[in-house]
Amino acid sequence: MAASLAEALPNYQIFVDHESKGANANHLRALRWASTQDCRVVIMEDDALPVPDFASKVTQWLERFPDDLCSFYLGTGRPPQYQMEIVSKLISADVRHADYITINRLIHGVCYSVPQSKLQHVINRWNHGSPADYAVGDACGGAVVYPCYSLVDHADVATVERHPDNTPRTERRKAWRLDATKNPESMP
Repeated sequence: MAASLAEALPNYQIFVDHESKGANANHLRALRWASTQDCRVVIMEDDALPVPDFASKVTQWLERFPDDLCSFYLGTGRPPQYQMEIVSKLISADVRHADYITINRLIHGVCYSVPQSKLQHVINRWNHGSPADYAVGDACGGAVVYPCYSLVDHADVATVERHPDNTPRTERRKAWRLDATKNPESMP
């Protein structure tokens, strides 16, 4: 999956977890690499499914929010404790004709971008015992920007990560709304 994803995107670097250290360690590896780059980097897991014209769309969002942690996937099912907040914020955004919401935490590590100026801070505050998405968001601090229409979907396949609570992840893992160029029916 990683190889086919890399073929579809320009300027990629792949980090494979050959030592089975888990998502937390691999996200930290990617963030450390990102901190050595001279541009903002988007980190994407191998089960992300980018919408058509992903690169130009993500660039537009990053230009709008240069100092914010941005997540390009807002998913259903997991984590369950955030689903009602997501629903109410999407409804509120529709009423206000807004194209994004904010949540006080990164709740999905499927596809996100940390501002270049905050990468070292995130690395220094990294929680090695936390799920990768929470580790990124908590270390970064502040609200996370989520487009109302995700720029990636999530391949709803069996999870490979062994979770500390040993609870199977059976909830549907798909975007609440996907960018309209891929799914015209999702337009408001």
